[in-house]
Amino acid sequence: MENGAALAMPANSSATLAHLAEHTSRYVEAGLSGAANTAKAYAGDLKRFGLWCTEHEFDPLPATVATLASFVTHLAETGKKVSTIQRHCAAISKAHALRGVDSPTDDKKFKVLLEGIARLKGVRQKQAPAFTLATFKRTVKSIDGQTLAGLRDRVILLLGFTGAFRRSELTALNVEDLAFSEEGLIVNLAKSKTNQLGAPEEKAIFYSPDFKLCPIRTLQSWVQRLDRTTGPVFVSFRKGERLTARRLTDKHLNLIVQRYLGPTYSAHSLRASFVTVAKLAGADDSEVMNQTKHKTSEMIRRYTRLDNIRQHNAAQKLGL
Repeated sequence: MENGAALAMPANSSATLAHLAEHTSRYVEAGLSGAANTAKAYAGDLKRFGLWCTEHEFDPLPATVATLASFVTHLAETGKKVSTIQRHCAAISKAHALRGVDSPTDDKKFKVLLEGIARLKGVRQKQAPAFTLATFKRTVKSIDGQTLAGLRDRVILLLGFTGAFRRSELTALNVEDLAFSEEGLIVNLAKSKTNQLGAPEEKAIFYSPDFKLCPIRTLQSWVQRLDRTTGPVFVSFRKGERLTARRLTDKHLNLIVQRYLGPTYSAHSLRASFVTVAKLAGADDSEVMNQTKHKTSEMIRRYTRLDNIRQHNAAQKLGL
């Protein structure tokens, strides 16, 4: 009886329904949201769309097909990449979904317009360049691991490369996510770009016989210097190499990679180069995907940087 009473609808049922509706809205918004970096980009895109609509006296939400068509034409004519235009459309579509109204992005004629823009401008995306294994080894060995900053930066390069980490995954790493053993290291990922629900996901890192190139032993040395069992793995310094509790950002990671590898590279080059080096070494797509956590082999083919046509070309096997 007591349990039945506890499950009964309260007298003020309208207030309860309003309260539930509030929570429902929050869950729907969470369901429509994506990775943190994507959400940040969408916010900027929606702001740009809103300002453009204000300038031209259009309603941004709900937007008409004509309004959105004019906006994407403006983006195309001002030199925006196809991927940037598509991201703006995705942001606008999500904004309409959150309001529960139809999105002009679903209109068939608008889709034809987007296809036309893609045909005329091309859809080839700029990709982070990959480095060779020889260059990477030489670079890592040149870093002074005796300094605190040098040790941290060496860990970032080694772990980022061998684990094929996304920038957001590296910055989000906590000490408690690391499980060391004699067999190697297991890194537990709380969430990632392709794992927004936080399902269990792990990366395996292995020992290298060369201490200067070993991601595990280098990481262990760094964790010992952190002298704690929880909190961010990669942090910034105060003057005089004094450790802080401030987690490094994506921007910091890019700057660190560029400091050692050059301005044409980025933190994403660590992940891109993992795919290229692994494929050239004979790894199959499933092995690569087990580390990168890509969901399809199509993405692996896109990420494979076999840019040098002499490296991977059947013309070498003609027997002439």
